[in-house]
Amino acid sequence: MIEPDAMAPDFTLADQDGNAITLSSFRGGRVLVAFYPKDMTPGCTKELCSLRDGFEALEGLGLTVLAISMDGQASHKRFADKHGFPFHLLSDQDHSVMESYGAWGEKNMYGKKVTGVIRSSFLVDKDGRIMKVWKKVSTATHGEDVKTYLEGLEG
Repeated sequence: MIEPDAMAPDFTLADQDGNAITLSSFRGGRVLVAFYPKDMTPGCTKELCSLRDGFEALEGLGLTVLAISMDGQASHKRFADKHGFPFHLLSDQDHSVMESYGAWGEKNMYGKKVTGVIRSSFLVDKDGRIMKVWKKVSTATHGEDVKTYLEGLEG
């Protein structure tokens, strides 16, 4: 998994509306790159709703949120519309971006070892460097956890 102080791997992925979103286009501001396993699943819904519920405060702290899974554009569109997500849901169907961040690999799921998306988030600074890595994301409080971290930087 990529560590703090490393340059964030750049990428361009399509969002739920078919727009090409490029990480480096957000230089000058902070970006949360949040990898999650699957649209419409309980844990992922809880995680993204946590980011949605804290979005106004996060945006006020100068943060852009990019949430990435392997799901396609149509699935992302349904997910975003159903839950009112005000941020981009990006599709990484070949998991190449996940691999570049170390967010793809072996994990335990219900007692079995499987290969897939490793739920994790990366805070990218205004210069494109990784500031913080959440390797173990708390789905219920992720939005608040990110906000608390950013507020600590401001203080």
